[in-house]
Amino acid sequence: MVKLTNEKVWLKNGLEVIENPTVAYEEARKNTMAYGILQAHNTSGDAEKLKIRFDAMASHDITYVGIIQTARASGLTEFPLPYVLTNCHNSLCAVGGTINEDDHVFGLSAAKKYGGIYVPAHQAVIHSYMREMMSGCGKMLLGSDSHTRYGALGTMAIGEGGPELVKQLLRRTYDINCPEVVAIKFTGSPKAGVGPQDVAIAIIKAVFKNGFVKNKVMEFVGDGIANLPIEYRNGIDVMTTETTCLSSIWMTDEKTQKYFEMHNRPEDYKKMAPGEVAAYDGMVEVDLSKVECMIALPFHPSNAYTIKEFNANAKDILHENGLDDLIKNITPDGRVQAVQGVIAGCAGGTFDNMCAAADILKTGWVGADEFALSAYPASQPAFLELTKNGVVATMLERGVTVRSAFCGPCFGAGDVPPNKGLSLRHTTRNFPNREGSKPGDGQSAFVALMDARSIAASAVNGGKVTAATELDIDYTTPNYHFDDTIYRNRCYFGYGKADSEAELKFGPNITDWPAQPELSENILLGVASLITDDVTTTDELIPSGETSSYRSNPEKLSTFALSRKDPEYVGRAKNFKKGEISETVANAVKRCDVDPAELEIASVVYARRPGDGSAREQAASCQRVLGGLANIAIEYATKRYRSNLINWGMLPFLFEDENVPFKVGDYILVKGVKSGVAEGKLEFEAWAITPNGTSTEFVLKMAPLTDDEKTIIKCGCLINYYRENN
Repeated sequence: MVKLTNEKVWLKNGLEVIENPTVAYEEARKNTMAYGILQAHNTSGDAEKLKIRFDAMASHDITYVGIIQTARASGLTEFPLPYVLTNCHNSLCAVGGTINEDDHVFGLSAAKKYGGIYVPAHQAVIHSYMREMMSGCGKMLLGSDSHTRYGALGTMAIGEGGPELVKQLLRRTYDINCPEVVAIKFTGSPKAGVGPQDVAIAIIKAVFKNGFVKNKVMEFVGDGIANLPIEYRNGIDVMTTETTCLSSIWMTDEKTQKYFEMHNRPEDYKKMAPGEVAAYDGMVEVDLSKVECMIALPFHPSNAYTIKEFNANAKDILHENGLDDLIKNITPDGRVQAVQGVIAGCAGGTFDNMCAAADILKTGWVGADEFALSAYPASQPAFLELTKNGVVATMLERGVTVRSAFCGPCFGAGDVPPNKGLSLRHTTRNFPNREGSKPGDGQSAFVALMDARSIAASAVNGGKVTAATELDIDYTTPNYHFDDTIYRNRCYFGYGKADSEAELKFGPNITDWPAQPELSENILLGVASLITDDVTTTDELIPSGETSSYRSNPEKLSTFALSRKDPEYVGRAKNFKKGEISETVANAVKRCDVDPAELEIASVVYARRPGDGSAREQAASCQRVLGGLANIAIEYATKRYRSNLINWGMLPFLFEDENVPFKVGDYILVKGVKSGVAEGKLEFEAWAITPNGTSTEFVLKMAPLTDDEKTIIKCGCLINYYRENN
């Protein structure tokens, strides 16, 4: 089904492996699609040290307020590139009174003042809008959402934390080393009933844990691509985020061309393919004909099994995964009973998925028992067409709740199942609490990822986990007709029309970022949390769900930091922020030849591999608001989380030994930090100091920083950096 080649590979025209290549790697790598697009957007003049300018950007209503506030504090006068502000995350979240709609009002006022594109609530999921209206072959787009992926449309897109978008708004660049590129070679054609989520989960299972494509570009090639409809490709592509890759890009063809023609943008199509001989840094081969219907169990999309395998061994598999609470849900025929199904978001809410699910639902009913099924078409144009062609009517009459475009089921702000319940979702993630439960209050539930087709098959089987391939279905595959009238009549198109006289409209929850100090030469870090899980997600660093209502209020939001992972963290961090140390600790500092009066006292979080998951900058900025100054890790799970730390003035230390010489409540003294960062040092002297004054010397490391990153950290955060440099 999936085969990995962990060495350099040469392909001819993106189709055949060249066994004895005659073109050197350094030349042949330039023939990848990724290399060409990156260099076309590089402003540095150095092919290896890239400084990227993007063609357009997008944010949603959890992220755009902070981005605009940061850019505004740094000298923003107008948006220098098309910037889309969508409202798809907080559109149904009722927590906090008026504050969600206040953010929307702020967003529209900012679009008018600075010249942006504003998409009101319920009109489109951010990535559906960007596919429909902003993608283009050879373009590069940046988004403040981790699932910013439009590679199937010939568009290289990257999801990053908000500060990286601020840089673009202030006419700066996105600075990275030229990434490695891995070929994803498709052959064959999927079986009836196997959907894009099945293919995506199979790939994620093969490449996530081994970091096979981490921070690399996934370049989709092979003759199997021609056998996939465009929305099928989009469904696979958006899930590449879960591999921890940097971005993705696909070969284009007449189906891609038809997509752009249908969306009234024929000029945005061009044929894209690797050169005659292109070299890659590895290859993932996928025989689409051998992909089975898949299920990803809690708590990660890579925790995957074929549904056939799962149903045959449900009790053992659940026990092995620590999911004993679900064993009671196994029915007499050996299947696991779910209580909910959801088809939604940028991955699940596509036109094709809805049509396929409706075809399956024609064979049965959702029924009147516990199981419920909801469907969210991902854009109003798609919803309109699904209404015209009868799909919505079929779903409604079969017991499905059909709702407007919303991202909530992806991050825990919608469709919360009952305690101990299992929710089957065609969404992007199944991290802990992504179903909205609160384990700290005794409320636990579980999400398993499946394709829309198998979710519909499970629905007509009473909610029991069922593969769509078990049913004999006549898939109708109706044609799609895109109508942008809804967008033209509801969205505000202000790019190039900035009105400096327009006033920003602030709700009472929208506050400025608190001031942050410059970095000191010597620092004393109180260990506020020590997390030993193999991977720590951004959801665990700052919970999603109802907390998203407070994203425009840094002080309020910070009170939720690590609340579901380490509830005592906030109190510890606030105590360290007071800057008070005992005489015993002060004497230990003196023995290391440092004057305690000259110390910057802050807090630090240790986690082995932090930052998997969403691009939300608040995973880092909340720590900073609470007085955090550093993270210590074996490695950082994603490039974007490390960037978020740096942009908020935090030191991304490394300590590669899993046996750390400190514990919660200890202090870590680091000497010569400010000068060391400026000099580009990769190692720093450090001492772990216990409350009773004993100390242990050790070494902290740091991966190389760019010149701008050094300056940002020294200044204390990106806002300070721009204030000094503008």
